[in-house]
Amino acid sequence: MHPMQLFELVIVMLLAIIVLHYAANRLGLPPAVALLAGGALFAFLPGLPVISLDPQLVLVIFLPPLLMDGAWFIALRHLRRHMFGILALALGAVVFTTAVVAAVAHWLVPGLPWAACAALGAIVSPPDAVSARAVLQHVHLPRRLSILLEGESLFNDATGLVLFRFAIAAGVTGAFSMVDALQSFALLAVGGALVGAVIGALWVLTVKRLDDKYLMIASSLLAPWASYLLAESIHASGVIATVTTGLICGWYQHVVFPAMVRMNGTAFWAVMIFLMEAFVFLLIGSSLRGVIDRVGGFGVVLDEMALPILAILAALTAARFIWVFGSDAVIAGLRATGLCGYRPLGFRAAAILGWAGMRGVVTLAVALSVPADFPGRDFILTAAFAVIIGTVLLQGTTLGAVIRLVKLEEPESDRPRMTMSEAEAAMAQAQVRVVEVHAYDAQGRLLHPRLLERYQRHAELSANYAGQEAQFSETLHAHFDLVLKAIAAGRAELLRLHRTGEIDEHTLQELERDLDLEELSALSAKA
Repeated sequence: MHPMQLFELVIVMLLAIIVLHYAANRLGLPPAVALLAGGALFAFLPGLPVISLDPQLVLVIFLPPLLMDGAWFIALRHLRRHMFGILALALGAVVFTTAVVAAVAHWLVPGLPWAACAALGAIVSPPDAVSARAVLQHVHLPRRLSILLEGESLFNDATGLVLFRFAIAAGVTGAFSMVDALQSFALLAVGGALVGAVIGALWVLTVKRLDDKYLMIASSLLAPWASYLLAESIHASGVIATVTTGLICGWYQHVVFPAMVRMNGTAFWAVMIFLMEAFVFLLIGSSLRGVIDRVGGFGVVLDEMALPILAILAALTAARFIWVFGSDAVIAGLRATGLCGYRPLGFRAAAILGWAGMRGVVTLAVALSVPADFPGRDFILTAAFAVIIGTVLLQGTTLGAVIRLVKLEEPESDRPRMTMSEAEAAMAQAQVRVVEVHAYDAQGRLLHPRLLERYQRHAELSANYAGQEAQFSETLHAHFDLVLKAIAAGRAELLRLHRTGEIDEHTLQELERDLDLEELSALSAKA
């Protein structure tokens, strides 16, 4: 494809992302579903080239920043608290699902070697971080379930990739060693964690010495790729390295970033991640044509592969439910006997956890990386693509309804000890104590009466509001609605002054920034 044609195709896809995302919002659909369906339709439009994805390039471009973003904002304290459950999903569920899918595939397609069946199981077993993020950001889950799903999607790719590598090696050489597989996984995990810790520490030390907001934001953009590529170059886990770096950077960004850098950086990352996630699903859908052409057309898929693939999709869905409910029952039994203090999920939470298993870009990229001469490659690739479409379209569109149906409530033990209003009151008290100390000079004269009055008033109001949110809600909404109207009036006057030539661009930008910050503060307080 000519470079200019490639650029034009990217522009067309960007336009398609905007249109499809808007349509999804209007129709009440998860954007991932609309983008996947739109990409599939996009693939068969006449005159457009067949999109062929390079699996390694896809992983390197999209996976590190998406993993970094997920790890950056995850609650580290809750991650540590629920690490047992996360590892049970990221390790145990992936291995169990791989075994179930391999057995079902070998039973339905007897001519497919066991190594190929295991490779297929490893490809489709780990739920995808990108798919999980794309769906979960549009539903509300209790904190524990959110942490389990987010943590699982961050770590399970490493398990699936190790299983896949050994399945491919077994298919090529005919040999497999469980001891070697366990040693390899341990080395990958430990090596990846060490690389991620080093890159994260270097990032913190570097950002502390930078005094330019653009360099700070650029360094945060470089960190995930540096971590991923360095880990992969020494044959460690790039996934675990990137997640480790993201956890470190997310923990320290509160103390190394000034406020303006954090605001600008958050806005930059939000737009970039939105576009990358959208491009991922659009590319997955757009690659459908190439997959269908490779196996001989829709007729071959429907006649020879449809039933086994549907059975595999059902098997991996059932395997996840079996693992989730089975492990929860074991935990409940151990807790009843006093051998385990970990609290079981319960039927409702386990049902949601079992249903939330969407696959995505990692599944497709790993499937595309299967060697051309590997036994059953066409079937593996078609099954992987069908699993992505099936899980995103089925589970992605119904997860919200399932959550509403089971009427799951946040357990008291998982709720934060302080509400937002109580935390705000504590923060206001800390602020007023500092102002009270420094509002007077050495002779006891009050130097900042208005400032002291302002902070005392804010502390008093915050203390009165804490725990009484419902009582003051209507009054506060009216208050901030009036503040927003005043800001809008000021903005209109500022623009009038600029349009009539009474102020220059510099004055417009400086005063507009003040209005923007005031508006953001009012909107945040109102929310």
